[in-house]
Amino acid sequence: MLPSYRVLSSGSQSASSAFKFPTRNFSTSGSTPENVSAAFELPPRIKFKRLDKTARHIMQIIDKEVVEEVKSSREIPEIKPGYIIQLKVVVPENKRRVSIIKGIVIAMYNAGLNTTFRIRRLVGGVGIENLFPLYSPNIKEITVLDKKRVRRAKLYYLRDRMNPLRKN
Repeated sequence: MLPSYRVLSSGSQSASSAFKFPTRNFSTSGSTPENVSAAFELPPRIKFKRLDKTARHIMQIIDKEVVEEVKSSREIPEIKPGYIIQLKVVVPENKRRVSIIKGIVIAMYNAGLNTTFRIRRLVGGVGIENLFPLYSPNIKEITVLDKKRVRRAKLYYLRDRMNPLRKN
């Protein structure tokens, strides 16, 4: 025996209009009623299989746009390990002062907008290494002075040498 449903209705509503079940109309003729298809239209679903990959892809696109914007605003030469370069850097504590740093590039880390390079120089007979972001707004000018021929990507062995900047 089927359960009976009592419908609470106000005086003028009929029992069929107050309580409706969604219906599925199956037919073999291929034509569907317009009112059923209009009631069940859903927006197309966007599938993201891996959200972390999608977010990473969006960040890569934004990263490339920012790098192109920085390259168009100022000239950035190609820098490789073994190049002797001169930097004009704004000192963060005193924005009016520009410091000139001359040294040899001993390492590069290519990571889009976060690309960095490591410079080794001698100050008072003591070797000092500085790590600079390539696209930093504090770097005003980069000048390549000399190009040494090296066979390594990282020149950390220069830490043991006395003065790699002297002319041979």
